[in-house]
Amino acid sequence: MSQATFLNRQALFLRPDSSRVVVRPFKPATEPRDLNPTEKSRANHIVDRVLALDLETTEILLADVLENFEGRHRNLLATFENRAAEMEEAFAPHANFTKKQRQLVGAYFLNEYSFEASALFNPSIVSHPDQSGLEKGSRRFVLSLRAVGEGHVSSLTFRTGVIAADGGVDIDPTVRLASTPTVTARTSVAAGEQVDVSFGSEQSISERVIFPITPAQSNGIEDARFVEFEDNGEKTFYATYTAYNGMGIRSELLETKDFVSFRLSPLAGTVARNKGMGLFPRKIDGRYAMIGRQDSENLYLIYSDDLYTWNGGQLILGPKFPWEFVQMGNCGSPIELDEGWLLLTHGVGAVRKYAIGAALLDKQDPSKVLARSREPLVRPEPSEREGYVPNVVYTCGAMRHNDQIVLPYAICDTFSNFSTIKIADLLRTLDG
Repeated sequence: MSQATFLNRQALFLRPDSSRVVVRPFKPATEPRDLNPTEKSRANHIVDRVLALDLETTEILLADVLENFEGRHRNLLATFENRAAEMEEAFAPHANFTKKQRQLVGAYFLNEYSFEASALFNPSIVSHPDQSGLEKGSRRFVLSLRAVGEGHVSSLTFRTGVIAADGGVDIDPTVRLASTPTVTARTSVAAGEQVDVSFGSEQSISERVIFPITPAQSNGIEDARFVEFEDNGEKTFYATYTAYNGMGIRSELLETKDFVSFRLSPLAGTVARNKGMGLFPRKIDGRYAMIGRQDSENLYLIYSDDLYTWNGGQLILGPKFPWEFVQMGNCGSPIELDEGWLLLTHGVGAVRKYAIGAALLDKQDPSKVLARSREPLVRPEPSEREGYVPNVVYTCGAMRHNDQIVLPYAICDTFSNFSTIKIADLLRTLDG
C-alpha cells in the first residue's frame, strides 16, 4: 500500500557518509584504569619501543603521522598529548617524555572511527536557537540523527537547515571535519554518572558528534527525541535517548541551550528501565510529563516532579488496528496544536513491518485520547524496503511550522528523508 495521498515527500535524502571520521581511543568506553593486565603490558611495550627511538627518528615518525592525518581532524597534536595523559595511569614508571615523544605515544593509542559508515537514521527536529536573518515565514532548524559505525555503535550527530514559508526544506552542506566534545565535568548522581561536555563555538553544528562516554552508553547513544521545552519564558532543548551498554538499556536525558554545551544525565525510576520516552514541550498542571512505553507494547502517560525521576504511568494507547498489532511506540515529543496534543506513533504489524501514525490527546488532560489513525500516515514504500533493517519507517520527532507538520523520518534504519503534512489534512484522517 502507498503513503497517504496528502503526504508531501521532499526527496531530500540524508545518507551515511563513511568519509566522516573522528579519532577515538582503541576502546572507546574503557578508561586506562580498567585495562586488564595483558592490555597494560602491551601498552607499556609500546611506550618502551617509542622511548628506545632516537629523537630524530621520533620526529620523523611524528611528522609522517601528521602528514597522513592532518586535515582530517582538528588539533591533532593536542589530541595526541591528551590521549597520552589519559593513558598515564596504565603506564609503568618511565623516563620523562619529551613533547614529541608524548605526542607520538598518544598517536599509538588512537584510531579513526567512521561514525556513520553504516547508517544515518531516526531523526528528530527542533527550531535552531538562532533565528536571525531569515525570510518572513521561514525557520532555521537543528536536526539530530542517530549515526551507526563499526561494531554497531551509535552516536548522536547533527545537521542544520531552513524550512521555507511554504514548507520546502533545505539542508545546509555538511562540513568535512567531525569532532567529539571535551568532557568538562563528571558528577555522581543517584542513578549513575552525569556528564557535562562542550564543543568549540567555532565548530559547525554538523561537525559535532556526541559519542558514548559512560559505561552505560558504551555501545550506543540511541534514538534521541529532541524537544524545545519552555518554562516561565525560558527555553531549553531536551532529548530523551536510550543508553545501551551491549547487554542492557536505560533512558537518559540530554539538555542544552545552544548545541555547544550539553549535559547528559541518567534517569531514575521504574519507567527509565525501558526506551522510547518523549517529553512534553511544557509542564502539564505544574508537572513534567512524558509519553513512554515501559511494557514494550503500549503507550503510557507519565508525570514527574523533578524531570529526572519517572515512575508509574497511566495506559492511554494500545494496539488496535492491524498495522500496530505487535506493539506501539511514540515517535517523538507531543506537538501542541489548538485542537490538542498531536502525538506521532509507530506501529509494528505483520512480518515486523513498521509504520507511522498519529493520535490526538486532550490539551488539558492528555490521558484522554480524542482521535487516532485508523491507517498509517507513512509506511514503507515498495521501492524503499531494502536496507539495514527492511520494512521500517521511523522518526524520533517532528515539528510544527505554520500550518504544516515537518516530518523527518528514517527508511530501513539506513538513511533519512523529509515529508510535510498539512495539519488540517492530517487531523481529518483521525477517528474519534
